[in-house]
Amino acid sequence: MAYDADVIVIGAGLAGLAATAELVDAGRKVVLLDQEPPQSLGGQAHWSFGGLFFVNSPEQRRMRIKDSHDLALQDWLGAAGFDRAEDHWPRRWAEAYVDFAAGEKRAWLHRQGVRFFPVVGWAERGGYDATGHGNSVPRFHITWGTGPGLLAPFARRVRAGAARGLVDLRFRHRVTALCGAAGTVDTVGGEILDRSEVARGRPSGRDVVGSFELRAQAVIVTSGGIGGNHELVRRNWPARLGRAPERMVAGVPAHVDGLMLGVTEAAGGRLINGDRMWHYTEGLHNWNPIWEGHGIRVLPGPSSLWLDARGNRLPVPLFPGFDTLGTLEHLMDTGHEHSWFVLNRRVIGKEFTLSGSEQNPDLTGRSVRGVIDRARADVPAPVRAFMDHGEDFVVEHDLAALVRGMNALTGEPLIDETDLRRVITARDREVANPFTKDSQITAIRGARSFLGDRLIRTVAPHPILDPKAGPLIAVRLSVLTRKSLGGLETDLSSRVLTESGEPLGGVYAAGEAAGFGGGGVHGYRSLEGTFLGGCLFSGRTAGRAAARATG
Repeated sequence: MAYDADVIVIGAGLAGLAATAELVDAGRKVVLLDQEPPQSLGGQAHWSFGGLFFVNSPEQRRMRIKDSHDLALQDWLGAAGFDRAEDHWPRRWAEAYVDFAAGEKRAWLHRQGVRFFPVVGWAERGGYDATGHGNSVPRFHITWGTGPGLLAPFARRVRAGAARGLVDLRFRHRVTALCGAAGTVDTVGGEILDRSEVARGRPSGRDVVGSFELRAQAVIVTSGGIGGNHELVRRNWPARLGRAPERMVAGVPAHVDGLMLGVTEAAGGRLINGDRMWHYTEGLHNWNPIWEGHGIRVLPGPSSLWLDARGNRLPVPLFPGFDTLGTLEHLMDTGHEHSWFVLNRRVIGKEFTLSGSEQNPDLTGRSVRGVIDRARADVPAPVRAFMDHGEDFVVEHDLAALVRGMNALTGEPLIDETDLRRVITARDREVANPFTKDSQITAIRGARSFLGDRLIRTVAPHPILDPKAGPLIAVRLSVLTRKSLGGLETDLSSRVLTESGEPLGGVYAAGEAAGFGGGGVHGYRSLEGTFLGGCLFSGRTAGRAAARATG
């Protein structure tokens, strides 16, 4: 039986586009399948902030950040905490990825026209010792154009391949089976879904109108993780993170359902580290949702006072932006699923950034004037829209009214005004001197020693209850689903492995479906800015490896 293509790529997100682009460069014929309609080309990456992890970049050096390969690898291994037998390939991938991030990654993207915002962000700061979790230095580089800007060159390369007759784009094709013989997969089968004209990200329907079967020498699985399937998230929820939340806001659309992970496992591929996952505790209900349960993450500066549902201050070093999963673990043990930021207008105006391309029209639209207007604004327009319309915000001019609003929002009198006033007043006393025993204020002063934070991300320490900095603001935060850190085990050529450790013939995997490489390149924790880059690196690797093996 003849082949329909040299390679079939399943999933038209960033990893799938990167793999397909490499196959086109090698002259291979590709069928690119996706269950969503063509308007959703690029998948989750379209909605992203476009953050990328670089090491010793020109942007870092211009900001006097001293970074190195050794420091980055130290940080990565400290965050990952590899401690399982199945971490062999994830660790190999981690070492390879740090090599990539410290080497050709930026130049490779720059040659394709990708540019970067000059101020480097400092995400996931850790707050432990030198070999513990966290980025020792700022490494979060925002793509000029955010997620759409990063997608553009890869979509362009794939469309050019289609124009040359090398790429057959088939949307609304949902894969349900991988088949073959003698330990080699060469057939992909599934269902054709009814045409859909819905806007990107919105539910596209699952009415089946036909079936398909395609054959190729190789298959690359780039179908993403499980973040849109909350039932599957709860089923894989690790005991170390406490009980699974009953209610979560969705950081990704529902079509991020994990279907292909089960299909590939049924064909003989090995899934590992399914209990490793990355969800945020700073989730907001989107006042203008695109998909059901749509949540937006706050990318906070370090100054907001973080309280649990009863108004208790979170322990050191669980400050905003320091340790995502450490905070999640702590909060899930409190018996409540929400927490609070308490801050004021001065803090929110400088320190609140909302994740997502649609929440950052200045950066997404590559508008220099828009960026300047954002810096000059008292409160940026997207944040102001959440303050005005978002269901999670309480804005008041005095603490008593703020507490009443917080309790009304949750429907439970969990916050006591006297207790909260005592917590805030004690914190406020500590800003009177340039030195303090309060670790969060020490961290704020440390952050402001970095030029980028002092300019646009961190306010000078001041009393939260200072009337001149008001009004007061309380923000209810929920758990926001996002990424799978485990996935299909792959070797350094992105070949999917079986339970015996041997390659599953003809099958490769990349992106979140492969735990961004190896079945879990991040280990237990991410350093941020590494998800999009992981899609690019593993997608490129899979595309090049499949090209060598076919044709």
